[in-house]
Amino acid sequence: MAHQQQISLPAKLINGGIAGIVGVTCVFPIDLVKTRLQNQRQGHQIYKNMLDCLVKTVRSEGYFGMYRGAAVNLTLVTPEKAIKLAANDFFRQHLSKNGKGLTVFKEMLAGCGAGICQVVITTPMEMLKIQLQDAGRLAAQQRMPAMKSPTKLAATNTVLSRSYNVGPSPAARAVSATQIARDLLHTQGIQGLYKGLGATLMRDVPFSMVYFPLFAHLNRLGQPSRDESAPFYWAFLSGCLAGSTAAVAVNPCDVVKTRLQSLSKGANEESYNGVVDCVSKIMRKEGPFAFLKGAGCRALVIAPLFGIAQVMYFIGIGEFILDQSPFNYLSA
Repeated sequence: MAHQQQISLPAKLINGGIAGIVGVTCVFPIDLVKTRLQNQRQGHQIYKNMLDCLVKTVRSEGYFGMYRGAAVNLTLVTPEKAIKLAANDFFRQHLSKNGKGLTVFKEMLAGCGAGICQVVITTPMEMLKIQLQDAGRLAAQQRMPAMKSPTKLAATNTVLSRSYNVGPSPAARAVSATQIARDLLHTQGIQGLYKGLGATLMRDVPFSMVYFPLFAHLNRLGQPSRDESAPFYWAFLSGCLAGSTAAVAVNPCDVVKTRLQSLSKGANEESYNGVVDCVSKIMRKEGPFAFLKGAGCRALVIAPLFGIAQVMYFIGIGEFILDQSPFNYLSA
């Protein structure tokens, strides 16, 4: 699209960053539910479904309990979304010849490049976010008499035991993402923050390969003509549909990533020695449907997140801020 190609890189970064902040603020509670549902093991279920998880979280942790880990997401989502959107646009432009449209293969290749670029930020962001999001589930499991196992709980990751109040001392207080990151860097080095990198690539690269070509084709259907952009509401709907489709498609990889990045375990919850070991144990102990845990929540998170992202991106807030073009609410 000619309009997109004229947008400068700084404007793209601003558009992607603002879109990420708005989207995360709107859907973060559902993302927290997704993480907790994915980490539940068969026979040790605390939450029945998404609604039950939300209700129990509010009752036990208060309204702001639904936003555990939001600070790290809001801090890092700007560079993450900016890199993702700008990288895809960059690769699309360089794969396009003489302004002609891209083939589906080249669109997927551009999405692949965007997915690879974003994991530099996504992996540590998800790593820290998951530790904070899963804290309430572990604390709730400890409170259930049938699930208590002092020996197992005492063996949880020493870096994070005090963060979750699941250690032997009931007076343990929650710590911040900054403190967790500092502990991980001190004990494990930079690789501590990049645990689950392989699983993150397995999730984000296919996601981008599905999402960007699908969005481009859906959005093209809303164009009045080849030289006109689709209206903003069509960009929103296209982003929602493409995002939810891609999210469900890669949900098995997201389950594996979440399990690998959860450093602290509850009673009778096994550890994993990599992607293959994780897939094997989940399949053997929980069955194939375990890979669909949180799929509905993930679709509900990603749909509005990317719908909002595309609206912000195509409206052109970045151009307005940089005084490149008039701000227009009615067209993309």
